[in-house]
Amino acid sequence: MSETYAADQPFFKALLTPHRSLGRTGFILLMGALVAGWGAVGLFFLAAGAWPVFGFFGLDILALYIAFRVNYRAARAREEVSVSRTRVAIRKTAPSGRTEEHRFNPFWARFSVARHDEIGITGMAVEAPGRRVPLGGFLNPGDRESFAAEFGRALASAKMR
Repeated sequence: MSETYAADQPFFKALLTPHRSLGRTGFILLMGALVAGWGAVGLFFLAAGAWPVFGFFGLDILALYIAFRVNYRAARAREEVSVSRTRVAIRKTAPSGRTEEHRFNPFWARFSVARHDEIGITGMAVEAPGRRVPLGGFLNPGDRESFAAEFGRALASAKMR
């Protein structure tokens, strides 16, 4: 194996994705329970002669469905981060599928972490002269801590190799 090829091999790779606690099955069960519950209450109003209320229950269900679909679409965002001896590569994919790539020389790159005393890490970014790329804005505090520790070690290791 040539020396150049070995230096380009990433020794750190991370795929950052937003966490969604409600999966597809849970979503279907939740929507089914809401439709059944609101349908029963709506039928009560319909039997009492308040038929417009029944229609508004349908609008509530539609609004919740749309909100969940928008949330799940946002979950398609991802960030791929890799570190090798010769580069730090970041590929950010938006929910729409649009991709942007950023490459840094690890010797010039700096990992910036913003902290709050009570919350923990509130922001992370890779910086180089004239450039700043935020990372993991959609991660929860625990995942930010974990990623920051691992990525910081990987960047420091790239500088020492």
